[in-house]
Amino acid sequence: MQMSKRISGFQASPIRRLSPYARAAEERGVHVIHLNIGQPDIRTPREAIEAVHAYNEPFIAYGTSEGELVLRKGLCDYYKKYNATVSPDEIMITTGGSEALQFVFMTLCDPYDEVIIPEPFYTNVSTFAATAMVNLVPVTSRIDDAFVLPSIEDFEKRITKKTMAILLCSPNNPTGHVYTRQELADLLELCRRHDIFLVVDEVYREFCYDGESFTSVLTFPEYGERTICIDSFSKRFSMCGARIGAIVSHNKDVLSSAMKLAQARLCPPAIEQVAATAALCAPEEYVEAVRQEYEKRRNTLVAGIQEIPGCKVSRPRGAFYFVVDFPVDDAEKFALFMLRDFSWEGNTVMFAPAEDFYVTKDLGRTQARIAYVLNEEELKKAVKCLEEGLKAYRRLNSII
Repeated sequence: MQMSKRISGFQASPIRRLSPYARAAEERGVHVIHLNIGQPDIRTPREAIEAVHAYNEPFIAYGTSEGELVLRKGLCDYYKKYNATVSPDEIMITTGGSEALQFVFMTLCDPYDEVIIPEPFYTNVSTFAATAMVNLVPVTSRIDDAFVLPSIEDFEKRITKKTMAILLCSPNNPTGHVYTRQELADLLELCRRHDIFLVVDEVYREFCYDGESFTSVLTFPEYGERTICIDSFSKRFSMCGARIGAIVSHNKDVLSSAMKLAQARLCPPAIEQVAATAALCAPEEYVEAVRQEYEKRRNTLVAGIQEIPGCKVSRPRGAFYFVVDFPVDDAEKFALFMLRDFSWEGNTVMFAPAEDFYVTKDLGRTQARIAYVLNEEELKKAVKCLEEGLKAYRRLNSII
């Protein structure tokens, strides 16, 4: 039977679509080192786990559509650490940051409206936009320039009557770039001139390295009516499966409009909100220790891949990803080769080909997104696997 034209136009996630090949490799006895997905191996805060164990309600009831007040109050206290003043009625709890992005697209945009986004970007944004029938308009950042924010002029040239917002991610997934306060201020002034929104995914705000400071879009009260923050508990507290996110905005019309979608899906997960509320009580030492661990892992993996002949890496300043340009003809073909045809001392590597992290055709074909969420021993083995795998792939394909 024929499926809808809408779903036929969606892309399969390059982060997960090679998973059947990884499972097949594991069934052959090959150890697959997963650099494809941002699933941390760091323990969830003890406070969150204990809160779930202590849950003793007689049944799991529907909650409020906007999320439980105790969690929203906890987030208000949390944002104060980043010099952002937010009230509970300016927060909507969502089923992960993914639902938050979907709600924002559908709240701000009519079908075929446009959102400008720097590329490469988190690939699943393409599906969220397609679901809402929104067109993503790319502004290209480049590995040779360390993926810095393109010029304001580049953004302004792409604004049309259909433009409703600019969407950023800072610290960035997949590039690791951290946008400065001045860059945000310049974009906000552009948004003011053209009466559009600035939406910023701040899921990785804790993870900035080399002394880099993070600036939240929520710290610009003079632009509060046109700013929207996307948040999530997944990465910060190693709670990816809990699916708790948030939309945060000083614009009450945005939240009241998004509430129509929130009410239709009834409520965000109940027990997970209990865990998220408790996670906010984790000591500062927990988050700082996690940040330091990721910085060490970044240093190990970036240094290792930079030593592989022909590999080009942009050193990330935040999050826990970076983009590598491989000396190959096609990164997806190389990824398949690594999973189907190659192993080194019983190991191989899975990574996310980066072509679908771009809108612009043919960009990113030789690139991959790499996640450094595993322990250093695994990362060192991954480097050796990639080095030996590249040698074998290039010989097989007569790449000089």
